[in-house]
Amino acid sequence: MKYQHIKDEAYKANMQLPKLGLVLFTFGNVSAADRELGVFAIKPSGVPYEDLSPEKMVIVDFDGKIVEGDLRPSSDTLTHAVLYKHWEIGGIVHTHSTYGTAWAQSQRDIPNYGTTHADHLTADIPCAPPMSDEMILGDYEYQTGFQIMDCFKDKGISYKEVEMVLVGNHAPFSWGKTADKAVYNSAVLETVAKMAYLTEQINPGAPRLKDSLIKKHFERKHGPNSYYGQ
Repeated sequence: MKYQHIKDEAYKANMQLPKLGLVLFTFGNVSAADRELGVFAIKPSGVPYEDLSPEKMVIVDFDGKIVEGDLRPSSDTLTHAVLYKHWEIGGIVHTHSTYGTAWAQSQRDIPNYGTTHADHLTADIPCAPPMSDEMILGDYEYQTGFQIMDCFKDKGISYKEVEMVLVGNHAPFSWGKTADKAVYNSAVLETVAKMAYLTEQINPGAPRLKDSLIKKHFERKHGPNSYYGQ
């Protein structure tokens, strides 16, 4: 029962993905970490969501080694492990949601066009460049974690302020203090990606949101004098 709490957390978070329309078949995964124990629970590879249970979650350490479980963990496990090892986060989501993945395949950051985007972050949602052939032919999933971290370093972005990313020609990842927050961020990313796509269809020359509105909408939710919510 040592890991039951994160097995339950990972299971509940994984089950949110199909409910929110973020996955098709088995195209996605969520993990939940216990940083004190240095492990995380993650969805088993290729298992349909309707067949999941807390007991089927696989426990893995931050080096990607299986600690407990009879099933193979998600094929993206090493990406999760790298991010947990280097960033102070508690949950990670990876999906191939339609609009987020379309932006990733286009190798474009998602521009901040409106207040829905600004309610959650002041920056564009970054798109990491496609991985080099050397990284792809090496330990692909392991290197994907470094591709994400290098993107944030190169762009001067804090992972604590921007809890989501696109990997060029691949798909979105999101994270948070908990698995639930990571799922929330994944849903926000997909919604903002869809809105940005439709904005460019309606007006290809649509202006980006001005700085004063970005600041206002972000700070009313997250600033020192925030007043959104109860």
